[in-house]
This record gives sequence, structure tokens and C-alpha cells, in this order.
Amino acid sequence: MAAQRMAAVDAQFYWMSAKIPNDEFLLYAFDGEPADYPAVVEQLCRRARACPELTLRVRDRGPLTYPQWVPAAVRPDQVVRHDLDDQTWAGCLAAVVALAGDQLDVRRMPWRLHVFTPVLGIPGVTGPGTVAVMQVAHALADGARASAMAGWLFGRTDPVPPVRRLRAGFLPWRAAQAVRAHRRLERDTRAGLLAPGAGPRPLLPTNARPGPARSVRTLVRHRKQVRGPTVTVGALTAISTALSRLLGDAADTLGAEVPVAKPGAPHAYNHFGNVTVGLYPKLGLEARAERIAAELANGRRRFAHPATRYADRSFAAVPAALLRWGVAQFDFDIRPEQVSGNTVVSSVYRGPADLTFGDARVVLTAGYPALSPVMGLTHGVHGIGDTIAVSVHAAESAVPDIDAYLRLLDAAL
Repeated sequence: MAAQRMAAVDAQFYWMSAKIPNDEFLLYAFDGEPADYPAVVEQLCRRARACPELTLRVRDRGPLTYPQWVPAAVRPDQVVRHDLDDQTWAGCLAAVVALAGDQLDVRRMPWRLHVFTPVLGIPGVTGPGTVAVMQVAHALADGARASAMAGWLFGRTDPVPPVRRLRAGFLPWRAAQAVRAHRRLERDTRAGLLAPGAGPRPLLPTNARPGPARSVRTLVRHRKQVRGPTVTVGALTAISTALSRLLGDAADTLGAEVPVAKPGAPHAYNHFGNVTVGLYPKLGLEARAERIAAELANGRRRFAHPATRYADRSFAAVPAALLRWGVAQFDFDIRPEQVSGNTVVSSVYRGPADLTFGDARVVLTAGYPALSPVMGLTHGVHGIGDTIAVSVHAAESAVPDIDAYLRLLDAAL
């Protein structure tokens, strides 16, 4: 594979990671331990070598040009086995939280696999099990793409979807097209063809700046146990109930940012946008689910509007020096007066339960979206087969008692 220029949106994630760590952590739990661990590791490395998207690293060519993706050998230290002092499921999750303290240097490797075995008490597993956590730099993949990479590593035959690179183009022309398309979007909104997007809302305690004390927890359900037209809507409805009970009257303005895949062929490794939805805790469950579903659907319709496509093309034409300068101006010490959402809910279905770690079959998958300077509580909703994991990632500064909140969420689900 020849060197390829990094897409502007991916470069933004790369440069921003120096200010706000943004590695993703995809957890997969398996029923059993490998009989021959070195053989399993060699099998994983062979599969990685056979996947072009997993044999890359970044070459940074200086401040005036975009970094490049260049071929790289799969390194022996890209699969790391950890010995747990506490071999319970809870002890493993505590170790997973600690992984975020060692972010990847994408100039060396943009992904790494962490293995914990044996782990006792994995939901749905009676004996010792294995937990594998794939750490992926956000510049390399969004949630859906990272899931495809992990699926390939763990035996799935579907290749990671290719990316059709955009030609950068001439920025003033691209910008003029984007302005025209945005004006059309505004006209379509005024005409009632599209509903307006959600506006900003007040900060809540969940928007507190994360301190060093952070925890993750995971609840597991069968698909039939999650009420709602979709798993995403069902989870959002339950999160609304739990947060309103946690926050009291302050929760009336609750809203969540929901990452959603953009339509069309991806032109970068990150091909998504955030849809903000209100959580409407004062509405009854059925009315609330309908309202949330309608706002998600409207967000997807707005992403399907030509304005999104032209805005992406305009962004892709931004010179590297200008984009790098813009990222450098970001000051994470400044607290905004309003925010898009009071929590993040990232929902990804990771396919059938056909993944393996050696002879061990997958039983669940989970994820813990990263915290940020104005987001001290995030949620992951991840499915594999008929098993749904609803996860919480919280800083103590935002949620002082994560287990109390988990009990509220458990009851709401």
C-alpha cells in the first residue's frame, strides 16, 4: 500500500488528541480461556497482517502538510497480556479504565490489543473467561469502523470497508458550494421540509470537568428486554429516567449527543456526526420514546441533506497549516455557558455473535466513550448477537456515586 495523505477530519482527531485524549476502547468478553495462548496471539497477528487497515502508522511531515498513512509491520507488542491483581469482572473493568492513561502514539502504532485472562464473573459466563480490549486511535477509525477491524481480528470474514478518498479541491470554490447548500438547508427548514436541529442547553452536573477518579460499569440485557422501537431509543429512554432521578428538577432540560453514521460512501476513516436529542424526562415512557425516535430520525435526514456533503467537501479542502493552527487555538480551560448535550450515548451494533478468541466464543461486547472537559458522563450501548451491553463511564466529579447511578439505570432498563 502506497502512502496516503490523512483526510482533514482524521487529522483533526490526530492533532486534537494532544489536547484531549480520544483513543477508543472496544471490549469483547469470551467464554473460556485459550488452551494455547501464544498460538492465539500468532493467529491474531496473522489476521492483522492480512488487513491493510491494520498495517498502518502515521508519518508526520511537519506543520505545513497533512500527515500520511504509511505501511507498517504488525509489532509483537501490539498484543499485550495483563496480569490482574483482582481477577473478577469488576477488577477487569477497573484495569480497563486505567488503560486510558497510556494513549497510543500513532506514529508507532495506531491500535493495540489488551488481553485479560482469566477473568471471573463475566456476565453470562460460569467459569473463567477472557476479556480482550482493542485500543484504537480515533484518527484511524470511528466506532463503526473500529468494530469492523475488531471483527476481522476475531475471525469474521467481512473485510473492513474501503474508503474512497476525496480530492482536496480549491477551498474558496468548495466553501462557496457549502454556503449555497447551507442556505438551501435553511430554506428547507423554514418550509417545514426538515425540522430544526436541537439548540444548546444549560450545563448540568454531568458536564463537570472530569477529575482523575473515573470508573466504568456495564449492564447486560437480552435484546427482548430493551423496550422501544430500537435498542438506541430504548436505552436513551431509560437513561432519561435514570438521570432525571439522579439530578432531580435540574434534569428538565436534559439532552444527549448521539454519534450517527453519515450516509453515503465514507471519504475518511471518521464518517459520522453528532445528533443532539432531548431526553424529555417529564413525558411518559411511550411519548418520550416517540419524541426521541423522531429527533434521531430528523438528525439523520439533516445529515442526508446536500448541505452536509458540501460542508464535508469544503472541510476536506482546508490547508493543513490552517487546520493545525485552528486546533492549536482550542483552549480546554474555557468553560462554555451552554452545551450541545449533557451526556453522550454511543450506540453500535457489532454484528452476530460469531467472534472467537482461540476456542472461546464471544458472549458480550461493550464500549466506554471518552470523557472530555465538558462531559463527565458518557454511555455506550453495544450489541452482539442478541446480547446488549449498556455501559457507563463517569468521573467522580460529575457522578460522585457511580454505583448509585447504575442502580437507577438498572431499574429504568
